[in-house]
Amino acid sequence: MRRMRRDAEPEASLDISPLIDVVFLLLIFFMVTATFVKDMQLDLERPGAQSATRSDQKSVRVFIDRSSQVYIDELPVQPWMIQSRVRDLLRAASDVSVIVVVDRRVPAEKLIDVVDQCRLAGAKDVGVATESEAG
Repeated sequence: MRRMRRDAEPEASLDISPLIDVVFLLLIFFMVTATFVKDMQLDLERPGAQSATRSDQKSVRVFIDRSSQVYIDELPVQPWMIQSRVRDLLRAASDVSVIVVVDRRVPAEKLIDVVDQCRLAGAKDVGVATESEAG
């Protein structure tokens, strides 16, 4: 009796290196396209409002601390520079609103001056951040 020798069946394998390449490409894509909004690390007590709504993530943020110092892009700004700085930021990104993050102890006159300067710079939407506004 003759024995028939069968060839060994090829082992099934799955090459995952293209899958790893695609995963890394997706990771890089999401890292590059993601925007992260981070407020300055100022010790502020934001005012409260019952009609508060969430703000658009694409907004220029102007900060006013307890000593009435104004910050734009984490840099202190003199009052006469607010309008030109906000105008430059609005020119760089179209259809963007301005959010003023203010301490509740700041005098209303200072807040009105900053909002007025932002509007004179060309901002169509100027809002004030409250306690419930996340971001």
